[in-house]
Amino acid sequence: MLNTHRPLRVAVLCSHQAPGLLHLLNRSPARGVAFEIVCCVTSETTFAEEVRVERRGIPTLAHSIAAFCDAHGASLYHDLDARADYDRETLRLVEPFLPDVVLLDGYLYLVTPALLARFRNRVLNLHFSDLTQRAADGRPRFPGLRAVRDALAGGCRETRATVHLVNDKLDDGPPIARSWSYPVSPLVEELRTQDAVDVFKAYAFAHEQWMMRTASGPVLAAALELIAAGAVNLDTLAAGDVDSNLPWTLDRRGGVVAPEVAVA
Repeated sequence: MLNTHRPLRVAVLCSHQAPGLLHLLNRSPARGVAFEIVCCVTSETTFAEEVRVERRGIPTLAHSIAAFCDAHGASLYHDLDARADYDRETLRLVEPFLPDVVLLDGYLYLVTPALLARFRNRVLNLHFSDLTQRAADGRPRFPGLRAVRDALAGGCRETRATVHLVNDKLDDGPPIARSWSYPVSPLVEELRTQDAVDVFKAYAFAHEQWMMRTASGPVLAAALELIAAGAVNLDTLAAGDVDSNLPWTLDRRGGVVAPEVAVA
């Protein structure tokens, strides 16, 4: 059980960028009260916000996954044993900071059971689709790195970002908090019926950047505050039926609406 009598200690894992991290450090009044960022580890040699994060007193550590795999003669995407060893090394980097939870913020790789077991029901992820939308087989409709583009191609009229609990399946864990809706331009429907793949991709990129730059910080802060306050119990969430778990929903003014009264 998490200690709710002190700020939640959060270790951040990112890759090339950590979209919501500067908001957590600079703009969230809950920092130092509900949560505290204790370190940030990147899977690359550096990340976009590194200098600004360090200026705020947060230790940053580079743990290049490509260099690790090269040094071990392993395939980055196909050698699962090497990936588990990499995650064990990541654990050795973050454990001295005594985190309560691990937050994947712009982290581009699946974490292995080695890390999930050490932080059981304590790994969170920021994903740019509405994880309440499920396929007939129960899996998320739009998992993976191209979630926004896939949602647009699938005819969705709006998108949302979601913070969810991580399990051993891609973007499959139960949602904790989701952003307000981002309406999709009518232009997309026209592009889908024309030979305009380049323009469609450009719009998808812009739409994703819109979400990334405006929703990341608020939805991450909301999720951490809910967990710290005990409004979301991660162990109970993990034990529940993912199809019946509804997230808290943010509105554009920063309000958070409980699942039982959430509206679109």
